[in-house]
Amino acid sequence: MKRPSWDAYFMEITNLVAQRSTCLRRKVGAVLVKEKRILATGYNGAPSGLPHCLDVGCMREENNIPSGQRHELCRGLHAEQNVIIQAARHGIPIQGSTLYSTTRPCVICAKMIINANIIAVCFDEGYADELSDQMLQEAGVKLVNWRSPEGGRE
Repeated sequence: MKRPSWDAYFMEITNLVAQRSTCLRRKVGAVLVKEKRILATGYNGAPSGLPHCLDVGCMREENNIPSGQRHELCRGLHAEQNVIIQAARHGIPIQGSTLYSTTRPCVICAKMIINANIIAVCFDEGYADELSDQMLQEAGVKLVNWRSPEGGRE
């Protein structure tokens, strides 16, 4: 059996992290990596100590809010937000790291990624967000679609 590339390895871990999600709509995982070492993990769900959507229902579903719109009307944080927060809580420097995510980042997460000085995002799937893509490109953050014919970066 052939060993997986580093990108394949980290994407598999990202998919495992996503299984911890408490979101009723979409399970998303994120992993921050630098120098082939995992710095932090995160998944989408309600803030620590608050009831999860699994327990109280999804306000986005109840109000028929389409995917990719009105992000503020949600109990949960995105996986990308949570992985950055987890690193900060534990004093882990993440500048110069790569973010692996099961889903392409939205514009809110893209702005956090840029300000955290993350240099690349490798994602598995997701909805298109033109402003997110534009801002990441302007900031010089490499955006890699894991499913594209070019695949990973190795």
